[in-house]
Amino acid sequence: MHTLYTFGDSILDCGRYNAHGVHPGALLVRNDDARFPEFRGRDLATHGPAQLVHRAEDGATVADLPRQGKGVVADGPATALLTVGGNDLLRGLVLGGGFDVEAFARRLDAFAAALPIRPLLFGNVYDPSLGDDRRNFLPLPPRVAREAHRRLDDAIADVAGRHGTLVDLHAHFLTGAPSWFTSTIEPSLTGASEIRRAFLPHVLPHVPGT
Repeated sequence: MHTLYTFGDSILDCGRYNAHGVHPGALLVRNDDARFPEFRGRDLATHGPAQLVHRAEDGATVADLPRQGKGVVADGPATALLTVGGNDLLRGLVLGGGFDVEAFARRLDAFAAALPIRPLLFGNVYDPSLGDDRRNFLPLPPRVAREAHRRLDDAIADVAGRHGTLVDLHAHFLTGAPSWFTSTIEPSLTGASEIRRAFLPHVLPHVPGT
C-alpha cells in the first residue's frame, strides 16, 4: 500500500471551492476519469493499492504544520506533498507587520527535518494575478507584493533543496488562465487538476512498476 500524505494549506485542500469536492491529492491517488480523461491510468491506484492521508487544511500557515504532522510515522511506501506560505504572506502584507521570511523559513525547515516521510515534495506559492499587474487584488503596489512573494518562494526552494524536491507551481500557473482560480486566489476544479499535473511527474517515479 502506497500512502500519499498532504500537508499545508488550500492549494492542496481546495475541495470546498468546487462543486465536486475534488482536491489534488485525491486525483493523484485515483483520477476522476469522467472529468479528466487525459489522466486515465496516470494515478497511484493504477499501479497498486494506494491511499490518501489528507492533513492539509484551508487557511493553514506554517505554524499549523506541527499539528498536521502529529503522529505521522514512516510505515511502508509513502510520499508527502507540502504547500504552505501563501496565507503567511497575505497576513503579513494585508494585516500589517510585514512578512518575516526568515522566521517562516526556520519553521518550515524544522517541520521538514522532523517529518519521517520521504520523498517530500514542496509546492511553492503561485501568483493568482498570473503576472498581470492589472489583476492585482492586494491593497498595496504590485511590485511590493511581488518582491515579498519572490522572497517567500526563494525560502521554500532553499528548504526544499535540503529536505526534498521543489515542485514549481508558480511557474506552471503563470502559463494558466483565470479559470484556474475561484474566490480570487483559490484553486478551481481546473486548478485542482493543474496542481495534480504539476506534482504527478514527481510522485509516480517513486511507485514500483511505473
